[in-house]
Amino acid sequence: MVQVLNTRVVNGPISTLTEDLIASYAQFGGINHLDGENLPSKRAIAVITVDLLRLLFPGYFDERIVHSSQVRTQTDALMGSVQRRLADELRKSLEYAPPADRERGDLGGLASELTVEFLRCLPRVREVLQTDVEAAYQGDPAALSEEEVIVAYPFIEAIAVQRLAHELYRRRVPLIPRIMTEWAHARTGLDLHPGARIGSHFFVDHCTGTVVGETSEIGRNVKLYQGVGLVARSLAGGQALRGHKRHPTIEDRVTVYAGATIMGGDTVVGAGSTIGANVFLTQSVPPGSLVLSEDVRVRVLAKSDLAPGGDYQI
Repeated sequence: MVQVLNTRVVNGPISTLTEDLIASYAQFGGINHLDGENLPSKRAIAVITVDLLRLLFPGYFDERIVHSSQVRTQTDALMGSVQRRLADELRKSLEYAPPADRERGDLGGLASELTVEFLRCLPRVREVLQTDVEAAYQGDPAALSEEEVIVAYPFIEAIAVQRLAHELYRRRVPLIPRIMTEWAHARTGLDLHPGARIGSHFFVDHCTGTVVGETSEIGRNVKLYQGVGLVARSLAGGQALRGHKRHPTIEDRVTVYAGATIMGGDTVVGAGSTIGANVFLTQSVPPGSLVLSEDVRVRVLAKSDLAPGGDYQI
């Protein structure tokens, strides 16, 4: 009798809650995706991204040791698995936003072609990532080894995912590149848009809070610190700005220190320049510039000299 009573008590509120929620689906339909094409799965993309990292850094993202005698067999199996799963997610992505020059019935074939083309670029991505690892190790005296950089630095995970996602972005694959980089963003705190063009030997020290916008262009041997923003000057134009360069260009051998913000698609930081901490830059600077913020004054006072109850009482 008690069990029946409990069932009635539970079922009543649950039924009401369900009806209320379904009613909101009709009222706020803009955040539903019902009866439409199946979207790429965020969870599936996250798992595929981890497996891509395993292919890029064999032995670093695996729970068990990868022996050289087994690397061909294991890599072949993992590559085949990634190819099948990624092709399926790419097909969903293309169905969401079909290319104008392809018949809808041919999207499965296009997804397979793009998957193979993408996976073929992995050796080239690895070549560039090796320079990023070198830059991180050489640029951080706290790094014990390049192995530590790969296994422990969140930057490596973020830049590896960005470089992978950029290859899909270049091929105009919708949704998936951004899902990949936002997955890395959530894990590392480093927000690298898949559209950003980033040269070799790139390093973001500490990396938390740094943002690199879609149309940013970054040269070789560039080093950023935490909290740096390469952002648009204004987004008031909304969707009308799509396709226009909105984010700055950073030329070769530039260092940008913590908290600096560089704005605007026509802003160019010349090669070999250094941008100091907390600088707010909205104009181009020539090569070899040192840009400092001089508006902030720092006062050092002796606490013993402060009058009780005065303005500086702590």
